[in-house]
Amino acid sequence: MAINQNHLFDDLDGVKCAIVEKNCKPERVEFLKKLLEYNRFAVVVARSPAPKAPPVPAGAEAPQPPVAPDTYTVGVTNLAFNPTNAIFGRLLFTPDGHVVTLAYWQQKESVSSDEVPYFEKKKV
Repeated sequence: MAINQNHLFDDLDGVKCAIVEKNCKPERVEFLKKLLEYNRFAVVVARSPAPKAPPVPAGAEAPQPPVAPDTYTVGVTNLAFNPTNAIFGRLLFTPDGHVVTLAYWQQKESVSSDEVPYFEKKKV
């Protein structure tokens, strides 16, 4: 069990994993999988579970079960992995040799520009 919300663990398809991100769309899963596998992490992807149905009061009809969203949970088998530490500790690299920045991780930039520190970037 995790000490705090910044370092989550879970079993994905029967494999104990450090959770990288939950409720990812398929495009995001593909991006994360390519990036993490390039950095030599074993990636496990599992479909996100359906949301839990609210409790039904006595005598009322049971509502339709919630529909499972088309989202996924991404994890890595290295239990020491923490996405926040990996990004701000400059431990991940892009295939073109740059350090992964926060904007690149969040897919706000298509190219990681690691020359300017994140705390000096001006908002446009």
